[in-house]
Parts: sequence; structure tokens; C-alpha cells
Amino acid sequence: MKLTRLYTGLDGESHFEKLADIILEDVGHIGKLSSKLEATGMLIHQYDSDLKEEWHNPSLGRIYVIFLEGKQEIETGDGTKRIFGYGDILLIEDLSGRGHRTRAVSNGGISIILTLN
Repeated sequence: MKLTRLYTGLDGESHFEKLADIILEDVGHIGKLSSKLEATGMLIHQYDSDLKEEWHNPSLGRIYVIFLEGKQEIETGDGTKRIFGYGDILLIEDLSGRGHRTRAVSNGGISIILTLN
């Protein structure tokens, strides 16, 4: 599993950064676990195929988005576009500047949002 960060750079624009692969360690009969990620709350987000958000910052503050179903294209302020889908984890921290754009590129989907503030 890969963890990608979306943040505001010194130029005031949002950018992607690959943080690391999430390491899973064998813990015996229950399988494998990662190290603990801190969070303060959890929301389930279901979206339709017409999801399209223009430039925005995350209204919930810093969040993790874990994609369970469907796909979204995220565009950063520097013009980079990436598609996220099943199993992808995105840490969104672009709290200032113009933020990012989001649009569904599938027939809707479901994600889990973990708040960090």
C-alpha cells in the first residue's frame, strides 16, 4: 500500500508527495498490521458519478482519505493530475492556497475519511 501526501508548497500551490509504502508486519494468526495512524474521527463518504469540486481546501482540516470503491481524479495547483481508487490512501494537508480540484472518474464510489484535527 502506498501513502501519498497532498500539501501546500512554499509557492502557495498544492503538490503531491509520495511518503512511503505502508509496511505491514506479521503479527501471527490474525495476519499483518501496520503501525498505528492517529485520527480523531471517521466519516464515510459516498459520492455519485457527477462529483466535481472546483478549487478547494479540505473543510475538515487535515484528513486521510482511504478509497474503497470507485475512482477520483485529484488535480493539484501545479497542474498534476492523479487518479486514486481502491486501496489508495491520501493524506490531504493543503490547508492554504487555492487547494485542489476533485472529480469522479467512475460511476460513483465510497471512501473513508479520517480526521486528524
